[in-house]
Amino acid sequence: MTLRSPFTPPSAGAAAVPATQSALRLSLNPVLDQRGTVDGAWWPHTRDADAELPALISAVDRRLNRAVLRVGLYLDAWDHIPRRIPARGRQVRVGWFRSADPHLITLSIAGTAPITLLVIPPDTANGPAMAALTRAAADTVGIRPSDILHPAVPDEGLPGQDGSASWENEGGRVADLVPAAT
Repeated sequence: MTLRSPFTPPSAGAAAVPATQSALRLSLNPVLDQRGTVDGAWWPHTRDADAELPALISAVDRRLNRAVLRVGLYLDAWDHIPRRIPARGRQVRVGWFRSADPHLITLSIAGTAPITLLVIPPDTANGPAMAALTRAAADTVGIRPSDILHPAVPDEGLPGQDGSASWENEGGRVADLVPAAT
């Protein structure tokens, strides 16, 4: 499910992908079953954690109807990281790490398992960012965060991209790369 800014009314086709004019660009898997690599994605406008985190915390609080208690993020990926963020009736602690994936942020939630969001770099072009928001809110079992951000594009012109290399290793034949002259 996509969370939207309160200033952007949802449209009928907007459930899967957030509008680009939305102040908060966030998508969450509606199931949040903890089996996937990530539970959704967030596309902040800047790398300023102090400016960006309050809106994220507020939106996740509303979506899950539970309080975010702690945020964990990669230290070197953010500027101006506060120790605490004021939120509705509480202070949310912010922890930072250098051993985690720089494209992930973890939100500890009251009464449930933490959720992990893919952080789409702020300077990402609109098309790839929207695709990553959509993909991260779907089934991500077995998919690395970097593969969501930078999906591989198959090269149809090379042998083996269709599985033929492994088929050849099993006794099959790979088609010639250059057509035979007639």
